[in-house]
Order: sequence, then C-alpha cells, then structure tokens
Amino acid sequence: MKRYAESHEWIEITSATTARIGISDYAQSELGDVVFVDLPELDTQFDAGDEFAAVESVKAASEIYLPIAGTVIAVNEALEDEPNMVNTSAEKDGWLIEISFEGDAEQLVEALMDETAYSEANPQS
Repeated sequence: MKRYAESHEWIEITSATTARIGISDYAQSELGDVVFVDLPELDTQFDAGDEFAAVESVKAASEIYLPIAGTVIAVNEALEDEPNMVNTSAEKDGWLIEISFEGDAEQLVEALMDETAYSEANPQS
C-alpha cells in the first residue's frame, strides 16, 4: 500500500511496524538531475511533518518531510555514490529511508493520497 503526501513524498508500509519512504516520480522530474542526497542518521526519531532529508539537484535543493512519525532503521546507502537513482527509480530503487513506527498503519496514512488521487492532483505534462 503506497500513499502520497501533498509535499510529494511517498510511503509504503512494508510490515505492521515498518515503512519505506521516498519522493514521487513527479517530484524527481520537477527537481531535475539529482546530484546529492542528505540522509539522516540511523535511530533518529522524527515526528510527522519533520524535515528528515534534503535532495539537491542541478536546479535546486529541496527539503523532504516525513509523512508519519517514526525512527530511522535504514537509509539507502546506494544514494551516496549514485544519487541519480532518485531520478531513474524514484519510487523503487531510489527510496530514501526506512522507519519503524507505532500505531495502526492504515490509520496513520489515512490522510494521505492514494496513487489515483495523487496522479489527479499532479498531472505529468
């Protein structure tokens, strides 16, 4: 189950207590060629809406926000050497972090958009 925030982050629940987070394909296309990704340290705790990372492209730098509260349990270390994976596979191999969270996953993401709603809100040109 993948859900999207208005600020263009996606979250995919991977188990009852973990989720993977990245930016949408739409967001990476708007950024342009990604040249650097600044990811958080493991075990860092964030509240929903907190800035947890930054993505720099040839056009701009963009802050990335956490859709739900959680603790960082993994970062995509491949992005250190290949930040452009965010461009080539934003919603798969270019994921940013994995978190552990508490609470009911469906309730935590119910305010976020499903893929259809996100696509309608952000039509690709």
